[in-house]
Amino acid sequence: MISLPSLRRPASFAALLLSLWLAGCATVAPPAEELPEDDVSDIVRAAESAASAAAASASAAAASSPASAASEPASAVAAPIDPLRPDEKVDLGSAAATVDLWSRLRRGFAIPDLDTPLVQKGEQYYAARPDYVQRMTTRGSRYLFHIVEEVERRGMPTELALLPFIESAFNPQAVSSAKASGMWQFMPATGKYFELRQNVFRDDRRDVLASTRAALDYLGKLYGMFGDWHLALAAYNWGEGSVQRAIRRNQRRGLPTDYLSLRMPDETQYYVPKLQAVKNLVARPSDFGITLPPLENHPYFLSVPIERDIDVALAVSLAGVSREEFQTLNPQMNKPVILAAGTPQLLLPYDNASQFIRNIGSHQGPLATWTAWVAPTTLHPSEAAKRVGMEEAELREVNKIPPSMLVRAGSTLLVPRASTSRSDVSPHIADNAVMSLTPDQPPLRRVSLRAGKRDTVASVARRYKVSPSQVANWNQVSAGARFKPGQTIVVYLAQKAVRGKAASVRAGARKGVVKATSAGKASSGSRKAASGKTAKGKKAAPAKKSVKNKR
Repeated sequence: MISLPSLRRPASFAALLLSLWLAGCATVAPPAEELPEDDVSDIVRAAESAASAAAASASAAAASSPASAASEPASAVAAPIDPLRPDEKVDLGSAAATVDLWSRLRRGFAIPDLDTPLVQKGEQYYAARPDYVQRMTTRGSRYLFHIVEEVERRGMPTELALLPFIESAFNPQAVSSAKASGMWQFMPATGKYFELRQNVFRDDRRDVLASTRAALDYLGKLYGMFGDWHLALAAYNWGEGSVQRAIRRNQRRGLPTDYLSLRMPDETQYYVPKLQAVKNLVARPSDFGITLPPLENHPYFLSVPIERDIDVALAVSLAGVSREEFQTLNPQMNKPVILAAGTPQLLLPYDNASQFIRNIGSHQGPLATWTAWVAPTTLHPSEAAKRVGMEEAELREVNKIPPSMLVRAGSTLLVPRASTSRSDVSPHIADNAVMSLTPDQPPLRRVSLRAGKRDTVASVARRYKVSPSQVANWNQVSAGARFKPGQTIVVYLAQKAVRGKAASVRAGARKGVVKATSAGKASSGSRKAASGKTAKGKKAAPAKKSVKNKR
């Protein structure tokens, strides 16, 4: 990992460039045509000169200002480290780096094999789609080294590194119909349990490093519960409680409790066989007419820490990568700005990390043009836009505010940063930002009615110009339900409609008129409100109040 010092000191930048170049020498040997020997000598001499100047400047500053010296690092040069093995020297030029990663993966296979019709079904599926397999493996080549490193460090079977093939086809932007997200497909609640933050600015379920850590934590926990990798994988797909219940059900019946003996949904029954099929494909690609792309046994990306908020567009430009490539390595970003307090590092391919550091050192102008603003009260988007100096349409677009919605108090909005601002977004907001919306409509009042002989959910909905689903929900009945005569019906109406209804009831009572429904029966809001006699000649009871002003 490369430590990035303050981005505003040219001397520090030059010293950092030396650090990055030294990291390259120790880790990746670039092709000769990309870095001629004369150019290397010039770069080293320039970087050494700048580093010496930086050291002299730091010494002078320390002598003149002890407080400043205490708060700044003595040297801008930092040795590169592997984030998984920080105590070991990084040497990507070693013999181990030339080993085929697929071979390393195969050597670590340790989960007992399955041989079932569902495994054969999976093999046939992938063998019939070589283009799809090629796309999956090419996409996965960005992440596999890191995942294999993590798996081996934990002493786990390396088959687990293939699980994203099954979960997402190694697409970190994948979202399922059940709202599972990321390369490892975490549900929101499970992600929070494993400390994957999900807020306005980022969703760590998509973060390459964080989601891999969480997925392996979860798989390790499941293996500890079941003592069997097949059951642990079933629980990863179906839920640990579901697997436990299936095991108990078989125990009560005196049946075996292994993976193949449990009654499970079709998806879970196929889950481990599908992983087995991918494992067989990796183990013997020629048997299935598949060619795996060569993978070198070294990192695809570097981690570059950032100390200031920076726009995504600027980071992409400075790194010289495509927006698509940037997003494949940093898919957790929800907004067009990266907050240093919440996402303190970027993942970039090696050469692009070098370019990013070179370019950011010479960048003139602000790094971030966006910041966070917390709504002090519930506001209409037009009012919020006015307060922060934006057009309403732009505020709605960048914050994904749909029509007819208000922004609730405490919501965090992305807004333009003042050109004079030097403050970055605080860690509290970066980690806890929420967006909460509420319908833009008048307050509703509860209205209680008594059902007539022919009142249904549909007829009440037509009468009060609301939807049948609303009436059904308010009264906890089905949308096609019929109300019993005299049954209390609840509807919620805008305050003006309530006042109009109450006035109609009072007027009807004064005039001795009973308001009829479309079926010719007395209205449920003014049943027999007249003071005259009924059809049988008996005096009607006094009208009951039908409007209750309760929230």
